[in-house]
Amino acid sequence: MAEYTANDVKALRQRTGAGILDCRQALEENGGDVEGAARWLVEKGKISAGKRAGRERSEGAVAVVIDDARGAIVALECETDFVAKSAEFVQLVDELAAELASGGEPALEAQRERVEKLAVTSKENVALGQHVRFEAAAGAALDSYLHIQNGRGVNGVLVELSGGSQELAHEVAVHIAFARPEYLRREDVPAEVVEAERRTAETIARNENKPEAALPKIVEGRLQGWYKERCLLDQPYVKDEKRTIAALLGSAEVRRFAQVVVGS
Repeated sequence: MAEYTANDVKALRQRTGAGILDCRQALEENGGDVEGAARWLVEKGKISAGKRAGRERSEGAVAVVIDDARGAIVALECETDFVAKSAEFVQLVDELAAELASGGEPALEAQRERVEKLAVTSKENVALGQHVRFEAAAGAALDSYLHIQNGRGVNGVLVELSGGSQELAHEVAVHIAFARPEYLRREDVPAEVVEAERRTAETIARNENKPEAALPKIVEGRLQGWYKERCLLDQPYVKDEKRTIAALLGSAEVRRFAQVVVGS
């Protein structure tokens, strides 16, 4: 039988958050070596993390990294604000974003063990959330915005812009962070989504006892307003609502954008 003390079990529990029986087994399996037992429990933590997987991850942190023509956003999700704003959690999500930007999905996948280890030490359901990587076309501007709250990022945006400046790309990124468009342009909205919204607008108009002859014009007007809320190019610019984003861009073109928000 391996030699270890009650203090060894206590220290291992405090370090890993594992139960008494798991800690004893880990010490048995590793000859009483606390370091070895902790590593062993990390592997067992994959099972423990799975047991926690049903618990809601409504908190977390977002990081944005731009490395030359490559950019990435990564969300790391957890259960509580306390864990989300911890230095270890924030550092990990920053490093995950850097890995994704530089090495793509394989590099990010290689970091999953670190996420699992954090789940064990934090005793929470910690998991990789939404993540996006852009590699900008030659000559395109790539910029970002990250909204910080309670010491960690909560709302990250990437924008790739052609025919415009870095400063303009940044202005668009800031707008997206606060206006939260779902689509770039009207043409990007699925036909079934448009049709469903059209039916809803018509139902509301009928419930308001609008004249039958006026229904097509009323529905179209409400659909235009719906587009202005959800399509980036139609949205009023948050810093000057007299101009749309399309007007702000002029001859420049948003090739694509991505937004990742904690809790969404």
